[in-house]
Amino acid sequence: MSLSNTSAATFSYREELTHDEYHIPLIVSALDPVTYIGAPLGDYGVTAFATLSIVDGDKVLGDYTAKAHVSKSYSLYSEPTHTELERAARAAVREKIDQKLYQDADRLARAVAGSTKPSNAPVGQ
Repeated sequence: MSLSNTSAATFSYREELTHDEYHIPLIVSALDPVTYIGAPLGDYGVTAFATLSIVDGDKVLGDYTAKAHVSKSYSLYSEPTHTELERAARAAVREKIDQKLYQDADRLARAVAGSTKPSNAPVGQ
C-alpha cells in the first residue's frame, strides 16, 4: 500500500500467528474435586508477531517489529475459541506497532518530506 497514487513510499505489513496449549494431565484433573466446580484444566494461547516496513524506493524509512502473547484458561464448563484468542493477539500486536509508529511519526514525516524534494534542492531547505 502507499500513501497516495503519486507517493513512492510503500507499506508492507505481515503477521504470523502461533498457537499453543497447556493441559493438566487427565489423571490429575479427573481425581481433583475442584475440577468439577470449574477449576482451570489448562489454557490456550496465541502469539502474534508482526512486522511493518515503510520503504521509499530503495530507502527504508521505517522498520518495526512487535510480539504479543494472549492466553486464556479453560475449564470443564467453558472454553475460549481460537478465533477469540487470535483477534485479541492481533489487536495487541497492532497496538504495539501503532505505539512505535506514533513515537516515530515526526522522523517519518521528515523522511517522507525529504524524499519528495527535488534532487537539486540546497541542503537544509
